[in-house]
This record gives sequence, structure tokens and C-alpha cells, in this order.
Amino acid sequence: MSGACGQTEEAGPQLEAGEGETSSSAAGAGAAPTPADPAELWSGRGCTAADCHGGIEPIRQPGTGMLTQILARGQAFGDPDGCVVCHGGDPQATSPAEAHHGANDPALAEAGGPDRFFPDPASPWVNARSCGQCHAELVEAQWNSLMMTEAGKIQGTTWSFGIPGDYEHRWANYDTQNPEDPHARLGTEAYRAYMEAKSAAHPNVFVDRHERVPEAPAPGVDGGWEELEADPAQAAFTYLRAECQRCHLGVKGRQKRGDFRGMGCGACHIPYGNEGVYEGGDETIGGGEHAVGRPLVHSIQATRDSWVFKPSASPDEEALGYTGIPVETCTTCHNRGKRIGVSYQGLMESAWASPYTEGGGGAIPQPGLHTKHYIAMQQDIHFQKGMLCQDCHTSGDVHGDGFLAAANLGPIEIECSDCHGTPSAFPWELPLGWGDEDGRAQLGTLDADDPRGVGRELPNHLRAGAVAEPEDGYILTARGNPMPDVVRRGDAVVVHTAGGASLIVEPLKAKQARKGLSAEAEVAMVHTDHVETMECYACHSEWAPQCYGCHVEVDYTDLSGGFDWVAAGNRHLSSAPTKADEQGWPDLKIPGKVTELRSYMRWEDPPLGINGEGRVSPLIPGCQTSATIIGPNGEVLAQNQIFRTPPNTEGAGEAGQLGIDMSPVQPHTTGKARSCESCHADEKALGYGIGGGRMTAPWDTDKVVDLTTADGRVIPASARTQVEGIEGLVDWSAVLDAEGNQTQTVGHHFEGSGPLPADMRARMDRDNVCVGCHAEIPDGALPVSLLAHVSQATAIGRPTTKEQHASLVNKIVRSSAWAQVLFMVFAGLGFFTAVGWGVRRLRAR
Repeated sequence: MSGACGQTEEAGPQLEAGEGETSSSAAGAGAAPTPADPAELWSGRGCTAADCHGGIEPIRQPGTGMLTQILARGQAFGDPDGCVVCHGGDPQATSPAEAHHGANDPALAEAGGPDRFFPDPASPWVNARSCGQCHAELVEAQWNSLMMTEAGKIQGTTWSFGIPGDYEHRWANYDTQNPEDPHARLGTEAYRAYMEAKSAAHPNVFVDRHERVPEAPAPGVDGGWEELEADPAQAAFTYLRAECQRCHLGVKGRQKRGDFRGMGCGACHIPYGNEGVYEGGDETIGGGEHAVGRPLVHSIQATRDSWVFKPSASPDEEALGYTGIPVETCTTCHNRGKRIGVSYQGLMESAWASPYTEGGGGAIPQPGLHTKHYIAMQQDIHFQKGMLCQDCHTSGDVHGDGFLAAANLGPIEIECSDCHGTPSAFPWELPLGWGDEDGRAQLGTLDADDPRGVGRELPNHLRAGAVAEPEDGYILTARGNPMPDVVRRGDAVVVHTAGGASLIVEPLKAKQARKGLSAEAEVAMVHTDHVETMECYACHSEWAPQCYGCHVEVDYTDLSGGFDWVAAGNRHLSSAPTKADEQGWPDLKIPGKVTELRSYMRWEDPPLGINGEGRVSPLIPGCQTSATIIGPNGEVLAQNQIFRTPPNTEGAGEAGQLGIDMSPVQPHTTGKARSCESCHADEKALGYGIGGGRMTAPWDTDKVVDLTTADGRVIPASARTQVEGIEGLVDWSAVLDAEGNQTQTVGHHFEGSGPLPADMRARMDRDNVCVGCHAEIPDGALPVSLLAHVSQATAIGRPTTKEQHASLVNKIVRSSAWAQVLFMVFAGLGFFTAVGWGVRRLRAR
């Protein structure tokens, strides 16, 4: 759909993406501007009349290129305050009903602007005529972004319900397909070439099209109850539509504390507080029945130069100003599944609502957030440094590049090494694809060994918003796109954060050159191949959320138990593109009440596996679904059932593998690296489960707790089962049994993911190696016994601290090495001496 950019002058002033918006890094980090005074800014007529929206905040601050253009364009279409440019409507009307209807000037619609009144101009169903007037490329790309399709969640859920399809990502929230022109992909030429190779390597993830996810079982739907009774796995589509799919950008989503957000562009760019309360100056917005579920203020949050001001509650206080998109905006959605949003903030889900919170009438439990409760954990180091999600994640990560990528690892183009490099290479010395190995091996015409260098020019879609001065060049992502806020400065990397800081990063190679790496870092990154085979976060994740067992009940005796979020989005598409609250559509209620429970939760030392890039990665429970399905007449169609994957997949035979999954993940809890022992001396890390699978009893048998005889026979006839057995399940936390057989799936998006291979586990496993020395101490072999008794009798003593023990082991290693080297030298000398002597004897004869 054509936007206003490039229109003729008769259509009003042209809007240019980013015009007047770019700023140097220094400008972005400057002092906050003076907040706009609505009384001075607005005309006081039409939309901004005193009895209408006279106190509302400007969408951007005065003097910015964006607001300047909006005001000029609004003036051209009869609205000096520019409201019609985004919202449409009629500012000359004399009543709200008339003002909030239609468009005041047909020429505005002809010029690509609103063709009716838009309550939420950021909605994807209308934003081609609002946001798209300037950002047409990104608005077009949104339709194939993962946050719109949510294809990964759909495939994960259907996989766990055993619905056939192998690793295919067939379904999405909407019917959609890739553009025919490969040059429509947003990014540099190098990026496009790289992604073509990446897509060819993983056609099941980088698909050409998606179909809309099937309907949930219901009377009148094809198959109806009969199909559900014959195949209870069809309940997956109820689970998806009523629970999993409420976060896609085509709907506003659940209206609960912590879940309030906008639609489309507004899901990220319009601030919503966790309480969903408007705190701006427009009295027509703040109260009454619409008091909850409103934006915090009427302003756009975006990059380093996009100031947002929340008016103060008291005339004696200054307005609170900030730049960038707060982490909690992202966490509105990223609090389920991999839970990366809350983890980044240092929050771990808890079954308990403690500690108590002071409230009226005494202590009250911790308030629910995203309908959960949390304990405070260590925050990611990047969060502690003031970095927002957008400081690492690129435009392509979030907006998409216009082409389909059906799993999280698909669109994410950044790697830790893009800023930190390796001990032997600066970021700009690494080849494209380093850390993204599957793509690197398939680069085709690109030389996989060539240094990637730095970027000098930015693609057009990356020039909107704050752009740093390039200095020695823009840092490139692993896939070849420049990052407009991250630059090279000599041998350092400077990250100009959206929050206004400029962080100087010393790459690992520079740190290694000045001997700045710790002994542990030297061992891990220089003396071994960890850097080549592992994700950085395999070591540097301090913890990871591990919610074991997802017990899902879908009860069809409740004929209106769920709300169909997929149908809501598609109704927006067809007939009601600007509705502010989808849950006001009672006819979109569907049969089946969904309830979820967990078995247990952990956070320490996550197990390890191989991710879709072929690297060692932390694992956390993904869709570990145990399903209970209650039919419409109350009959139990499935009880604690774990469905199975297709035959001969995931290390299983004809019966298929248990469809529960341990998912490779970047936990977003970066900090001090985990200890060597936490991997090399931990059966859980190797994949054998917590305590090597011995911590919990097998889950496949019933547990009855009551009076029992000494030999375990239950005495009371009234005894009931306390813990129901789950057929086939031995241990939620184990991906391998003691013989090395795979016991559940490990990643269901990329076929290359899986448990650690047997040869790698053998190289890693150092459990109980202490016995190798201590079996001889103090009374083993004669030399060891002699040294032990001498040290005991003298002032030398045995090592009693970790440092002393490490020093002794180091001394033994070096002494042993020298002894063996000297032995070989003298043995060699002796051999050649003997040979020489023998030769001389022979000649003497």
C-alpha cells in the first residue's frame, strides 16, 4: 500500500522517515529537553479544545523532525495540531461521536493517510495509513515477522501434542507468504546473500508460506466432537487459540496486570504501565470506565533521541523523562515460554505469593504480575549496565526483514562475538556467520574466511531514529547488517545505548593482549576449543528458568471457557480493524477451559545440549506437555498423556519419542561464568537429569501414601493415589538415560539440535576424577606414601585450601611433564649412544 512518502506537493507536505531525527551519539546523550506544555503547543481548537484533548501530550517532543512534519501535514489537511495525520477523524466536529467518525478530508486518504477514524493508529490492520506514511518498509515487513505469525509457538505446541508434521512449520496466525522478489528482504546485499544460504540450509524453518492454524474443536466445525473423541490431540488447537496466541501483534491481548499493551507498532512504541493506567494530562482519557488498559502517556518511545515525559503528580516535581523502550515493555509478552524478558530483569517464576506486601488492613500477598508471582534473582549484566533489549536486538530481530522465519533462532542475527570478538580476533576480523555456524558453512559465493570488516553505510530503514557517528565504522552483525548504535573506535567497541549511555567495550583480543584475562578465562577460551564449539552463554548464564512438566487440562464441559485470539485477529482483518478491546466480542468464546500446572521449578546449572546452530547451549524445559482432555459430556479422553513424535525421530524407533522437549535457549542471565565443575562434574549438565536421574522416583508409576507394611503393602482399603503415574515418563529433567539413549526431544525447530553427542560427553565427563589422585594418598604407592608422610612430618603440610590444592596440582603436572620429557630425552640419548657404540664395535672388528 502506498504511503505519503514521495507524494506530490498537492497532497500536502511529504513525510520522510528519519528526516531531522538522526542524531550523533553525543547529541543523544545530552540533557533532557524541556517537556512540552500542551497549553503552549496546541491550537486549542478542534481535537485540542479545552473540553476535549487539550491536555494531551505530543506524540513526539517539539523540535523533532517527526512532530514538525506531522504539524505541517496536519495544517495542510485542516488540522493545525496534526491529529488527523495518524488518527483521521474530523477535528471540526462538535461532538465526540462525529469527531471520531470518518475522515475530514478525502484528500488525506488519497495521499495515503487515514481513510476513517483510527482509535489505535498503530494497529497492524490500519498502520499502513498511519505509521506506513513514513515507515512503509517496516510496516510491510511486520506481516511476516515472528511476532505476528507466532509460527514457532504453534509448531512447538502441535509437536508436543503429537500432531504429524515432523519439523515442518506449516501454520501461523494468518495466511501469509514471502515476497517473490528476493531483493525485497530488508538488509545489505551481504545479508541477503547470507540469508538465502541460511534459508536453503533450513527450509523447514525459513519457509515460503504459512497457513492459518486450524480451528479449535467445536460443534459445527469440520469433524466436530467426533474428531476430538477419536483424536484427543486436536485439543492442541484449543490450547493454542485460547492461551498461547494472545501475544501476537494483531491483537491487544489479555487485559491483566503486566499484560497491557498496544497493537502492531504500538505494542512496543507506545508505553503501557503494568497497571494499565493513563497518567498523562488529558482528563478525557484518564477516568471512568476506561481507567484501565490505557497507555501511560500519549507519546512514542523509540530510540536514543525519542524523549518521553510522564507528567508529575505534583506541581513541585519535575516530569520524569526517558529515552528508549523500557525492558518491561518487552516483558509484557516475553514472560512465558523461554521467559527471557523476566529472566533478563532477574525474576524467576514462583509457586508462592511471598513475601507479604504491606497493604490496607495488614499484610497482603505479593501481587500477581503476568498472572504469576516471582522471586528476585541475579539480573543480566547488560541489564545492570543500563542496556535495553533494543541495544542488542536489531531491527531485523524485531520488525523482521520481510521474509518468514518460523523459530526464534531464525530471525536473530546477533551473536555475542559481534561486540566482544574472541581472544584471537576482533569482531571486524571474524568472517560473516561466525557463531551462526550452519549459515557460515553454506555461504555459497561468499568467502567464509574473509574478515567481515565494518559498515560504512546504513540501509534506508536503519536511518530512522538515532544514528551514531560511524567513527571507524559500524559494527556488523554475524549476518552482515550494520548496527546504527554500535561503532568501532580503534580497537574498542562503543555501544550508544537507547537509554543515553555510551558504553566502551574492550574486545577479548585486546584484553588478551594486555594479559587481562583471568586464569579461568584463559583456560576456557584460549587453551581449549570452547570458543569454537560453544555459545558464550553456555558458560556465562548464571541461571536459567526450568519449569519442569506442563500439565495442561482442556475441559470441554465448559462450552465458553476460552477466547479465540486467532479468530479475533482475523476479525480485525475482515471487519473491525481498530477495535480497542477484542474481549468485547462475546461470540469469539470457544469451548474448552484451559488450566495449567507445573511439576516443579529449578533455576541452577541448566543442562547442556546442541542448538540449531550446532553449538553447545543451555537447555530449559520447552513444551513438556502432559495433557488431560475432558470431553463435552465429562468423559476423560486423555489423562496425563504424553503424546509421541513421528516414528524414527529424535533418537527413537517406530514408536516415536516422548513429545516433551528440552529447548536450547539463550537464558538472558549473563554474568560470571559457571564453574568448570558445574559442567565437567555434573551429570545434569551432561543430560542425565538432576542428580543423574536419581533425585526423583520414576514418574511412570502411581505413588500411594498411607499406612503400609514393612514390605510396602498398603493397609487401608480407602487409600488413594497421591501422585498419578505418567506413562512412559521417567524423569522430566533427563534427556538421556544411563545408557545414553535419548528420552525426550531436544529442540523441535532445527533438525541439528539434540543432546550432547556421546564422544563429547566422554570428553567432558570428569566426575570423581579426584579419586585418581586420592586413591594413592596417603598410603598407596611407595613414592606417594613417602611424600605424604614427609609433608605430614614437616612444615610443608598437606594442602588445606583451594588455592593450595590448585598450586599442588599445578606443581605435580609440571613436575610430571618435565620428568617425562627428561626421561624421553635421556632415553633417546641413551639409545643413540648405544647405537653409536655398537657401530664402532662393528667397525673395530
